[in-house]
Amino acid sequence: MTASALLRTPGAVPAEGIDEGVAAHYGDPLREQRLLEEGLGVVDLSHRGVVTVTGPDRLSWLHTLTTQHLSDLPPHTSAETLVLTPKGKVEHDLHLVDDGERTWLTVEPGTAPALAEWLDSMRFMLRVEVADVTEEYAVLGETIGREGAPGEPPTWVDPWPGVVGDTALYGPPPEEHPGRFRPWREVVVPKGELAATVGDRELVGTWSAEALRIAAWRPRLGAETDHRTIVHEVDWLRTAVHLHKGCYRGQETVARVHNLGRPPRRIVFLHLDGSGHILPEVGAEIRLGEKTVGRITSRARHHEDGPIALAVIKRNTDVDADLLVEPDIAAAQTVIVPRD
Repeated sequence: MTASALLRTPGAVPAEGIDEGVAAHYGDPLREQRLLEEGLGVVDLSHRGVVTVTGPDRLSWLHTLTTQHLSDLPPHTSAETLVLTPKGKVEHDLHLVDDGERTWLTVEPGTAPALAEWLDSMRFMLRVEVADVTEEYAVLGETIGREGAPGEPPTWVDPWPGVVGDTALYGPPPEEHPGRFRPWREVVVPKGELAATVGDRELVGTWSAEALRIAAWRPRLGAETDHRTIVHEVDWLRTAVHLHKGCYRGQETVARVHNLGRPPRRIVFLHLDGSGHILPEVGAEIRLGEKTVGRITSRARHHEDGPIALAVIKRNTDVDADLLVEPDIAAAQTVIVPRD
């Protein structure tokens, strides 16, 4: 992966792990977090993948392959849709917007080649063309909830935590959900225009963006998901799954668990004890007594709430139990997906 040109900005500290290639922060993460929350900062997301789909059949074709209803999506309207495995496990998360001539997809770092290859293999005789344009385009993140207009760069607006289309929600309704305080959009620009697009706005690192995402209970592919994840476990039906559209890969699992069963795991929000001044590692075990009941999937220091985390735990874990995160950090859980 090519490092972002904005990493040469004075004070930039490179991120590690899933966000390698861009800045974790620029010297003052908590100040940056406040700027981002106020809509005064911009996040370099140049490490995200960008895939385009062109051709007159593009939306109806993507509609048949993924979880969301896309066939009649108007231009400059955002959607979130997922690619599932045949057994219904989450494989790709597509942030999608169509500009009237092509469909733009921004995806998690490192996933664009596999997505583009799979999409290309599914074209058959349809009038569509798929291209991985990650090396040519960059993504910028902002806490602004406005769609892009004709003539502006492709802009994806996060629907979270709304209820999109004919679907269901496992967590609280949008008007009671903490995600309502985090408007978010991703703007796709040519890499040669990255610095000019940022202009005189303050740069904010991924640590700040992640803190606000965690506080909004927003799942992220590769963080809250693993090879076993189904959409119900992380409350992803609300924005990314249409329950009564035509067939797509993995639909049987989505319908069966929603109508007849319960997901084996559930996502929770954790307030962590900050007295030890350490954050647990991503992947740290969560214990209830002597039993391991889950793992930390994302963690951050929030400028108001202190140390916070998202975790995926066993569904039947007592919702009132105080948990212990390796290496002995007390954690109080807030239920997102209920046990029942």
